[in-house]
Amino acid sequence: MHMEQIWAPWRMEYIEKAKTDGCILCQKPKENKDEENFILYRGQSNFIILNAFPYISGHLMVVPYRHIANLQELTDDEAKEHFDIVKRAVKILMEALKPAGFNVGLNIGKVAGAGIEGHLHTHIVPRWQGDSNFMTVLSDTRVISEALAATYEKLKVRLT
Repeated sequence: MHMEQIWAPWRMEYIEKAKTDGCILCQKPKENKDEENFILYRGQSNFIILNAFPYISGHLMVVPYRHIANLQELTDDEAKEHFDIVKRAVKILMEALKPAGFNVGLNIGKVAGAGIEGHLHTHIVPRWQGDSNFMTVLSDTRVISEALAATYEKLKVRLT
């Protein structure tokens, strides 16, 4: 039996990435390196950032600047802006990438799948017919069809 090799060298960055003290979702907006950190948009209380380790091309997150863990901690103004930005993000993804649908949601708490459980954020994941393929099932590997920098450029022009 001949075994094929599947290379996903970008995963090593995730595996070896030094764990930093503090919250990455608090840290990134403070660095003022939006292009390098893939921050697409800054509102008064929330921002849009590309997920650095996406499920699929165009995977965005809308994040409040305040470090809060639950929806009920958002003020009314923060919540309104948060979901206005979610709507805007879906619109620009539709224009730029033309997906057939979306998964939009929050993972609140570790048992719900939150990778960064202490800082609330909404995932926006564009979906295309047939985008969920055998790779994830067989080898815990995702096929991302576009580099983050290319996706950033496609979306950034629509937010300026």
